[in-house]
Amino acid sequence: MEQRKTPGNYRRFPGGKDLPSTLAAWRVQTLPPRTNSGVVSRLYGFEDSPDAEILAAGLNNGKESGAAGVGRHGNFLQWGYSGTPDQMTDPARNFFLNCICYIKKYDHMRPLVKRGSSPRMNALRIGGLIGANFRNGNDWVLNSFRPGLAKQYEGRAKEFVALLRENMELIYCEGSKFLIDEELKALGIDSNRRIEALDKLIDLLEKSDTSATARRLLARYTDRSGDSPQGLRKWVKANRQRIYFSDWGGYKFRVMPKSYRPRPGWKVE
Repeated sequence: MEQRKTPGNYRRFPGGKDLPSTLAAWRVQTLPPRTNSGVVSRLYGFEDSPDAEILAAGLNNGKESGAAGVGRHGNFLQWGYSGTPDQMTDPARNFFLNCICYIKKYDHMRPLVKRGSSPRMNALRIGGLIGANFRNGNDWVLNSFRPGLAKQYEGRAKEFVALLRENMELIYCEGSKFLIDEELKALGIDSNRRIEALDKLIDLLEKSDTSATARRLLARYTDRSGDSPQGLRKWVKANRQRIYFSDWGGYKFRVMPKSYRPRPGWKVE
């Protein structure tokens, strides 16, 4: 390991200002510094489904700290470095071979989730840009949120980010816009991605004063909104240990197939 100066771009992202001045890293390739940065995906939401894992974070010159330098999605190994084997260090060559041996146990296990939305952490990143000096204005930032939600905080990025952090568990995407689920909050449910939310919505489906709202929320977060309360309970009970929620997958509860091998340490939220 060697100590490397913390990249300046890390400071621009949530949590970046709290990083130390140097970070421990190990060298992957012997190319010049400008081509020595590695990243295959942002950190945000990369592991929100059981078919993906970050094998090594990469020191990079454009994304946030913790972005994946080497990752796995289903049976795909994602290697974020350009050097040929003769341009790799000995540890990197060993690591590359270990990655190939490791991923063999995921043979034929294709990715469960395809990109259908943007992860909620992106709301913090974009929200922090309100009032920034863009050549073409802030319209794209304001349009990333429900109409009017960001506009009232224009020029007060810190307050807006604080609001988003406070409601992180209730953020979802509709089309290309981030929203805070006020309907879920009004029902006393504090997270849209924990399986307990399903249990509560099924119960509320049987009450006349909350039935319509619960049905609408089940349509938002599942593909089974037409099921009866009994059918939904049966579905949850049969799949409880394999149900996961994915932002990337469209802010939906999904079920991992019985034969699928999840990443080590994965468990239901």
